[in-house]
Formats: sequence, structure tokens, C-alpha cells
Amino acid sequence: MGNTLQKNNIQLVNAFKNNDQKVMQEVYQSIFLKFRSYVYKNNGDEAQAKDVFQDSFISCWRNVKNNKLRENSNLEAYLFTISKNKWTDYLRSTYFKKTISDDGVIEMRFDNEDRSDEEQEKKLKVLREALEQLGMACEKLLIQFYFERKSMDEISKDLQLSSASVRNKKYRCMEKLRALALKTKNNGYLPK
Repeated sequence: MGNTLQKNNIQLVNAFKNNDQKVMQEVYQSIFLKFRSYVYKNNGDEAQAKDVFQDSFISCWRNVKNNKLRENSNLEAYLFTISKNKWTDYLRSTYFKKTISDDGVIEMRFDNEDRSDEEQEKKLKVLREALEQLGMACEKLLIQFYFERKSMDEISKDLQLSSASVRNKKYRCMEKLRALALKTKNNGYLPK
């Protein structure tokens, strides 16, 4: 990896054009670590980071091979920018958007077009505080369903419960989470 940092940009571009596996792997590993850190800070996990980065790396490689990279462009910065843009596209996609509550108290939507960053941050803070008070069993179930997108059957196998029991438990957990979020939002007071 140290050699990659010392090579000038022209050498990196030529290495990509010539499919120099060693140099390409060094660039991949170096930039992936930075990108993974970026994904973690922006609501992502390891698997998502790997998927998006792999796609970005291939796009970068194709663009270099097709002479679409400007001569004075920094290859590593170019790869990181492609990755960031693809991550932003993923966050804005309908696949990623997931609404937890239909009453507007807690919405986990990651589209900044609807809300200001400050308003979104307040809602996320309320959600985090409510989740901390929820209890491990409910928190695990809700995370599996809403964030890991597991089916009820998968969750029921994991928890060793029937699907009907998992559905009932999920409903009770959501009700508890809504109540805790309302309480947190109203500074400890539940509305009547």
C-alpha cells in the first residue's frame, strides 16, 4: 500500500489500463477502508459498503480503460467520489427508505428532500433514545425486521417462535417503541 501512495497519478492510470493486479488491489484496499468508514458514518454496514464499492471500482476501471478520466484527475479521489455518489444513490433509493411509524412520530426516511437536517437529526435522536429504553428482545426483533429486512419466517426460526407469535410480538414492540418515542419527544410526558 505504501508504494501506491508514492506512485504518481499517471502511473496509477497506466497500471489500471494494463490491468496491473497488484497496483489495482493496493488501490482497492486503500480506498475501500476510507469508503467503509464513510458508509458506517452514513447509516450503512460492511456488506453494503462492499457491494457499493465493488460496483464503484468496476465503474472506475471501465472509465479509465475507456479514457474517460481527465489527465489531471486523481484516480484515487475519482474512485472515492464514484463510491460516494453510488452510496448517495443507494440511500435515496426506494429500496433503502423504510418507514417505521405511520403516525409521523418516528420516520426513518433518509431522503433530505422532505426534511431539514436538523429536523431529521432530532427524530433520529428521539428514535435512538427510545430504542435504548426498549429492551434487547424488542430491539433485536425490530432491527431484524426493519433494518436487516428479514422475513417473519426467518425471524421466527431465529427466535424459535411461531410466525403468529413473532407478528404479535413485533406489534407489541412497535407500540412500546411509539410510546417511548412520544414520551422522549415530549420530555418525559405521555400525551393524553
